[in-house]
Amino acid sequence: MKESPEDASTTSRPARLYTGAERPFDPEDLVLASGHDLTPERIEAARRHIEEKGAAALERYLP
Repeated sequence: MKESPEDASTTSRPARLYTGAERPFDPEDLVLASGHDLTPERIEAARRHIEEKGAAALERYLP
């Protein structure tokens, strides 16, 4: 079943995910790309992972 635009606006996930890490991304993007729900703990862990690995942190999940 295809979502209507109204349904998409009520979800907690962004409307689009981009492939690759060539665009700026934030910890929330990394958590969502890994298939997890957003929680403060996961966002903080993603922030630390981005600081450590840079763009490679997201490239692990997106082509």
